[in-house]
Amino acid sequence: MLNRFITLSLLALLSACGAGDKPAATAAAPAASAPPPPEVEVITVAAGDATFTQDLPGRVQAFRTAQVRARVDGVVEARLFKEGSQVKANSRLFRIDSRSYQATADAARADAALAKETVERLKQLREINGVSQQDLDIAQNKSKQAAATLVKAEEDLAHANVPAPLSGYIGRAQVTEGALVSKSSATLLATIEQLDSVYVNFTQSSDELSRLRRAVATGLLKRVDTAKVELLLEDGSLYSKPGKLSFSDLAVDPSTGSVSLRAEFPNAKRDLLPGMFVRIRFPQAIAENVIRVPQRAVQSNTSGQFVMVVGADGKANPQPIKTGGMASTDFVILNGLKGGEQVIVNGLQKARPGTVVKAVPLVETMKLDKQLSNVK
Repeated sequence: MLNRFITLSLLALLSACGAGDKPAATAAAPAASAPPPPEVEVITVAAGDATFTQDLPGRVQAFRTAQVRARVDGVVEARLFKEGSQVKANSRLFRIDSRSYQATADAARADAALAKETVERLKQLREINGVSQQDLDIAQNKSKQAAATLVKAEEDLAHANVPAPLSGYIGRAQVTEGALVSKSSATLLATIEQLDSVYVNFTQSSDELSRLRRAVATGLLKRVDTAKVELLLEDGSLYSKPGKLSFSDLAVDPSTGSVSLRAEFPNAKRDLLPGMFVRIRFPQAIAENVIRVPQRAVQSNTSGQFVMVVGADGKANPQPIKTGGMASTDFVILNGLKGGEQVIVNGLQKARPGTVVKAVPLVETMKLDKQLSNVK
């Protein structure tokens, strides 16, 4: 009986101790900390000068092109160049069977020498009245004809050893050994192109050109030096060397309503090849005291264009804008921004309307990226 009483007492004590520990175990856990606001890259817009540009499609053309064609009749005996290589002016490209031309040249050379000797002998006889003046005149005319025949024969012989008309890169051969080529049909043998510099041909709308000229004339825009232009490659990257405007047609093409233009670009590394499609960034005019923002900062919806700005409260909100032309890769803002606004350029996917964000200047981010690239 006593043992049972002791056991019950111990159980009661253990139960009391457990009840005392329970409040400490069930104490409320501290609240989880809120996540930091998303980071976005911004620029503080300010008014300044902007050069309006237009990206116009163009096509690359070799600086000089020469089609090598047959200038004599005959059978091609050998090709003397490597396709796709650089050749020098007057170097031999093909050898056409020249035996008949060699024989003709040798005979013409002998006839010319004999005619010249005949003239010299008759001149001596004429001094002593041994021949008439008419005989001397006839001999001189025959000598001139023989000299002309010799020149023609030597030209044919030279054309049988087909020379390069200019220095440049030569493409594939259009004929093979054993092919019969013709002077009358001017058989195409190969094409040589000079690529140290290239042309890019492009067009501009005559209507837009007229509007720009009126804007400059009325003082809305300032005239810009259009001599220098830039080139965008097929992948959208900017070509490293600027070009210069070398030709502007004074007439408007009635079928397209556009004006033909041509720019010249250096091409020492042969990055630009004939036939490539590129875009010319063409300066048009200068606007003063305007605001510009990067193209990637401008968004649009059914209501129109807008940018996301960070307000004084740190929240991102859309700001409706209206854009004008392009200034390089930036949009020129006609209205909607006054200057001083923090416009989000990178991180737009994090900046939902009304969201608190952390604004980081874009310039500092670019400097940091440059430092990191130097470290690598």
